[in-house]
Amino acid sequence: MLEAFILTVITASTPLLLAAIGELVVERSGVLNLGVEGMMVMGAVAGFAVTNVTGSPLLGILGGLVAGAAVSLLFGFVTLTLVANQVASGLALTLFGLGLSGLIGEAYVGTPGLRLPALDLPGLTDLPVVGRILFGQDVLVYVSFALVAAVSWFLFRTRAGLVLRAIGDNHGSAHALGYSVVGVRYLAVMFGGACAGLGGAYLSVAYTPQWVENMSAGRGWIALALVVFSSWLPGRLVIGAYLFGAVSILNLHAQALGIGIPSQFLTMLPYLATIVVLVAISGNRRATAFNTPACLGKSFVPDR
Repeated sequence: MLEAFILTVITASTPLLLAAIGELVVERSGVLNLGVEGMMVMGAVAGFAVTNVTGSPLLGILGGLVAGAAVSLLFGFVTLTLVANQVASGLALTLFGLGLSGLIGEAYVGTPGLRLPALDLPGLTDLPVVGRILFGQDVLVYVSFALVAAVSWFLFRTRAGLVLRAIGDNHGSAHALGYSVVGVRYLAVMFGGACAGLGGAYLSVAYTPQWVENMSAGRGWIALALVVFSSWLPGRLVIGAYLFGAVSILNLHAQALGIGIPSQFLTMLPYLATIVVLVAISGNRRATAFNTPACLGKSFVPDR
């Protein structure tokens, strides 16, 4: 029972972690992209469509990654080149992604999909208790942890990461020193889109191999909340993602145990937890200011 619970927590948390780690990099550069939900659902439909056409879940994952990055470029052009409002553009991107994914995915509703296979390491996967948990996951679970480690190293151990954080904290000074604020932010936005697309593709290729309209189901919003919850630190992001992942699958285990709590209430819990966390953090100004990029959400125009 414990093994089954941990396995479901891992699969429920992985898309949140993938989307949130990308958004963390975007926000560290000073850009607030509220279109994570739209990029995730575009990754989901692209991942399912490519898998269905090619018969390869790995190519489907790649398709989701490319779709997320491509959609993020639209956001980058509008906010970084045309200097449009980031909040309004992000919300518009979410609506755009939900609508376009429904149109593209209409032909795939009810079509059975292929699942990304889990690893099967002889002698390790069959170990009691820890075998399936540590050595029997699909490749994207390990990729999510590798991304967290890579982002943490990049942000706090490399010169390029220092430049990105400097741009997020003071884009005027970074520009005066000769750094390309817009160029760095374009790269960060594309990375965030690719990670969101990867998280979406995980939903339609690994979590539940099928396509249903709006299958991201609010996970993009939870990923945004996770970035605030983590105080923009990659390590804390893992804790937050797995905490929210555990809350989101309580519904399944409560039904299996015959606990008499309305399923609607349990389904609501992840979103309720998101609101509670955001209210709790926003009430503490010191915690909110901690590590928050000073230029987050502020547009940059070189001549100003």
